Amino acid sequence: MAESDPPPQHRRRPRYRGTHPRRFEEKYKELDAERYPELVEHVKSRGQTPAGQHVPILVEETLEVLAPAPGERGVDCTFGFGGHSARFLERLRPGGQLLALDVDPLQLPRTEARLRALGHGEDALLVRRTNFAALASTLHEVGWSDGVDFLFADLGVSSMQIDDPARGFTFKLDGPLDMRMNPARGLSAAQWLERADEARLVRALQDDSDEPHAERIARALLAARGTLRTTLELAQAVRRALPPRLEAEEAERSVRRVFQALRIEVNDEFGVLDSLLRQVPGALRPGGRVALLTFHSGEDRRVKRAFEQGLASGEFEEISDAVLRPSPEERRANPRSAPAKLRWARRTRQND
Repeated sequence: MAESDPPPQHRRRPRYRGTHPRRFEEKYKELDAERYPELVEHVKSRGQTPAGQHVPILVEETLEVLAPAPGERGVDCTFGFGGHSARFLERLRPGGQLLALDVDPLQLPRTEARLRALGHGEDALLVRRTNFAALASTLHEVGWSDGVDFLFADLGVSSMQIDDPARGFTFKLDGPLDMRMNPARGLSAAQWLERADEARLVRALQDDSDEPHAERIARALLAARGTLRTTLELAQAVRRALPPRLEAEEAERSVRRVFQALRIEVNDEFGVLDSLLRQVPGALRPGGRVALLTFHSGEDRRVKRAFEQGLASGEFEEISDAVLRPSPEERRANPRSAPAKLRWARRTRQND
């Protein structure tokens, strides 16, 4: 430093107000994973998911049934945090390619940047921001109209979306009642509730989450119409609607089921899944493999039925006899994996 240069100013480390910051972006150091890698590992070692991250589920089982090989083409329909995609890319080298799809405009560029930094260029990894209902048109766009060798989807919502209160998926912290996978499109959960009638709301709670108190909750939410703007307001309204002597644990399960049902409706998750399932056989090359990871009965029923119908029609030559579930070790290490179910199918090979 030259003698004429002024001495560098000492900058204090930014301090948050109070000893327990409430803002999500200030609350968890592991959001800055590169700066605090040891903290990320510590959180994982305690069986928790680091804030802003997603621990991939049933990875080894998925790799076994999909068997990605060098030179093949694959699709990850739910790019998310990139955990499964990163492992697919390892198996596809050399010469293979992966098409990664995701509708979330906030998470997708972060994940793409991280995988690009690991050396996965455009020759190996193609990324498109789109809903997987557009699978066929996206394959056509990238020049893969003849199909792919394997296809994967991790259904539902990711940990990054659940953990961030600004997205409105959680009631652990207060946030806007949003729940949209793509916050720039469609109705928020608050807006959906404003427009739904009682019959539609009851049907959503029963069909999407098997809620036993659907009618009671629906009446209460409609009576509170116009006052439900945040996640905690919704959670409190559900609790007040439940039978007074209901055990606290069961009441919390009802709150979670209501949030699940609203999320499914807001994002038309079943409609999008049904569209994907119709397109899967035509998207696979002969002998191609598909594996779908589900997290609740509504998803699993649809996947099971579609695979069984594909087997009966001759589109699939083999499907999983039973679901694959996380091992006790994986459930202990990652409790969020507990409800996961993996089903797979193989496209019929061409006749000799």
